[in-house]
Amino acid sequence: MTITIEQTDGITTITINRPDARNAVDPETARQLFEAFLAFEQDADQRVAILSGAGGYFCAGFDLKTAGSGAANDWMAALAIPQDWTDPMAQPIPGPMGPSRLMLSKPVIAAIEGPAVAGGMELAAWCDMRVMAEGAVTGVFCRRWGVPLIDGGTIRLPRILGQGRASDLILTGRSVDPSEALTMGFANRTCLKGQALSVARDLAADLIRFPQACMLADHLSSRLAPADLAAALRREWASMATFAAEGQVGAARFAAGKGRSGDFESI
Repeated sequence: MTITIEQTDGITTITINRPDARNAVDPETARQLFEAFLAFEQDADQRVAILSGAGGYFCAGFDLKTAGSGAANDWMAALAIPQDWTDPMAQPIPGPMGPSRLMLSKPVIAAIEGPAVAGGMELAAWCDMRVMAEGAVTGVFCRRWGVPLIDGGTIRLPRILGQGRASDLILTGRSVDPSEALTMGFANRTCLKGQALSVARDLAADLIRFPQACMLADHLSSRLAPADLAAALRREWASMATFAAEGQVGAARFAAGKGRSGDFESI
């Protein structure tokens, strides 16, 4: 298993456990994340989920080594969105990073330590709230490699940040620290390094204390209608064609050693 799952007092904590790869998501991890969040949704005893990463890393995005080598080609080919797909709640289907096409009825909180970049930023944006620790970083780092946002980033970031700020991050691929993330509205809470999971658990416990039917009704109403989300995800998925044109070559450059540790001077 490349994820771990812990359930305590109605809180499900799902942790990506590939720290040697900075918790980059490969196809098997994506499958496991999708299944874990479906199980959380279906468990009436579980009220709030937390998504975190092991070893001081949230998620460095999709595993570019698998993407660059072609090892993820079968996974990606199986992700085409059916033309009649209109309800991400009643008709759950996986996204490239796993749960990114799900629309859950219950809240999910991201506990971010270290990088939440590229597809990792998209996973964080998929969550309903984000706790970001000192030393963490987020950004559309896949911009440097010709890898498009295909896990809802182009849909959710403008809704979270506003179109102007979202365009800044989507177009430039620049890094954002916790202080700026809080100012722009990406982070809901910031905390000391190493405390993101603890703060997220406290926040989850606060949510559980509220009358649940009322909270979940407001939670549903405040988001895109399911049919609108499905249409937007289908529109975004059309960008996948650019991966064949640019992204696989860019991913191979990364796998060969370019751009490691956030160095993008020579890519």
